[in-house]
Amino acid sequence: MRTQAVAVALALAVTSLTGPAQAHPPTSTARVWVTTPDRAELLHERAPVTFRRGASDLTTITVDPRTSYQSVDGFGASITDSSANVFYRLSPAERDKTMRALFDPRHGIGVSFLRQPVGSSDFTAETEHYTYNDVPAGQTDFGLRHFSIAHDERQILPLLRRAKQLNPALKVMATPWSPPAWMKTGDSLVGGRLKDDPAVYDAYARYLVKFVQAYTRAGVPIDFLSIQNEPQNRNPSGYPGTDLPVRQAVAVIERLGPLLRKVSPRTKILGYDHNWTTHPADIASTPPGEDPETDYPYKLLRSPAARWLAGTAYHCYSGDPSKQTDLHEAFPSKGIWFTECSGSHGPDDTPPQIFRGTLTWHARTLMIGTTRNWAKSIVNWNIALDSTSGPHLGGCDTCTGLVTLHPDGTVSKDAEYFTIGHLSKFVKPGAVRIGSTSYGTTGWNGQLMSVAFRNPDGSTALLVHNENDDPRSFAVAVGDRTFEYELPGGAIATFTWDRNPHTPDPVSLDGATATASVNPAEAGLAIDADGSTVWQSKQAQTPGQWLQVDLGSPRYFRKVALDSGGQLGDYVNGWQVATSNDGVHWSKPVTGRSTGQLTTVELRPTKARYLRVTSTATSDHWWSLADVRLYR
Repeated sequence: MRTQAVAVALALAVTSLTGPAQAHPPTSTARVWVTTPDRAELLHERAPVTFRRGASDLTTITVDPRTSYQSVDGFGASITDSSANVFYRLSPAERDKTMRALFDPRHGIGVSFLRQPVGSSDFTAETEHYTYNDVPAGQTDFGLRHFSIAHDERQILPLLRRAKQLNPALKVMATPWSPPAWMKTGDSLVGGRLKDDPAVYDAYARYLVKFVQAYTRAGVPIDFLSIQNEPQNRNPSGYPGTDLPVRQAVAVIERLGPLLRKVSPRTKILGYDHNWTTHPADIASTPPGEDPETDYPYKLLRSPAARWLAGTAYHCYSGDPSKQTDLHEAFPSKGIWFTECSGSHGPDDTPPQIFRGTLTWHARTLMIGTTRNWAKSIVNWNIALDSTSGPHLGGCDTCTGLVTLHPDGTVSKDAEYFTIGHLSKFVKPGAVRIGSTSYGTTGWNGQLMSVAFRNPDGSTALLVHNENDDPRSFAVAVGDRTFEYELPGGAIATFTWDRNPHTPDPVSLDGATATASVNPAEAGLAIDADGSTVWQSKQAQTPGQWLQVDLGSPRYFRKVALDSGGQLGDYVNGWQVATSNDGVHWSKPVTGRSTGQLTTVELRPTKARYLRVTSTATSDHWWSLADVRLYR
């Protein structure tokens, strides 16, 4: 069974576009890069595909350049102390070759965002954890006279400077895993929290500012800064970590904000830097009588410190990306950055299993899941590790990097290299996410997922992931142009093209409601702008079944798209579309038949409050609507 894509050219005459594609000369082409879970293709550029005018009978991803969302800062990982150690085990020539493969936008994947630990994390090659202001036990240094980044000058900073040479658009975020031990209860980098003392809050703020200044002088300006990695992780397993309740975070940020504005106004402060939802283990470890603060980012953005925050950073280890949209809707003026997720594996997993599982999970959850939920960045954890998932001191012993150093001295590219690369090579800093229909879910439903971006130069990058294990054929429609493609099971593809044809203006359905003659409780799923949620009749199609949309007030439109989603064959066989301003008196209906999942109906210019779509035919299939879209 196949679906139908329909041209979206504007017309004043009453027509319906439901027939097969017409033959027209090609108008432009899209370039295509593909990665498959069996490693048969790894960011492999295939032959370009040609746009043509007209419709397709295949499942259709509709790209809407006139609908825009968040801007993008970049995609990448972290050059941890462990990663630096791995790079310096390579010969100078091999090291530069690997750096080029990672950071060169032309000959590599153009990694464009790095999140750098401020001091030690679990991924260090040192025998002891460290900060930049360590003093003997029992001593303090409120003047920060012993502050030094000499440790990083040996390996980390030279790599960062080289990365910025290879990709001048690279942005750098910094995050501490712990303040110096003398600032903390327990006098240890592992566990504890800041001493509840204004002098300590002030010293910690100045410590972070000194770090930003020192890195800037070293040739690595800091674009983003959070004040604590995973502030609710109270029991890190042998590596630096700090319990930082909201009240202490507020105290530090209110001191840090004014200082940074004076010395480094480019540096934006990000709050939280932890999971989509509070991990159950973090809730269980809450000290008796204290609030587990499962609404931590909300409390932070409601606090006086919010004026200094550009937004919130998230990790992947609990919850799902939809929590980013929840926060965005509550605080739409604040940005969202996704800043950590590590690939991992079981002890008995084979390399093919690790590659396939990591590729497909990261594709649907991070590449598409986070960006469709307002993320301005995607950052994996270590950019490079060795074959033992190290070196590390505490923490994760099954983590994976973008590249791996093997005992024979060779370097392999892991699944994360390709998931990040399918974005970083083609979606440039400053790009804006634009509209595209997507039918898959982060929880896996076997459908096609997509996300699209408009680059600063006007080009478009469309990422498509086939969640299904079997090949899927589909079409991509932009305005009145369409191309068709097939992706192997589990594969990722990035399509790019230089310019978009004219496309109609979408009509916002914010505030609209829907009802239906059958299964009315789920009618709203047809107008939620989410192709993965579908209204279904839940019974065979019969004449007279209808779905009705109340726009809330009269709105102007002259085109209706009826998108039945990814469940093939569930389009309405015969239909009529009518409009009304009072829900009682209806216009003369436009009628037609569908042959695929997407049907576009053109009306005379109409201003109406109500839209009703009615079935006029019989079918053994259910009738489904994933999206009803209106255009001016």
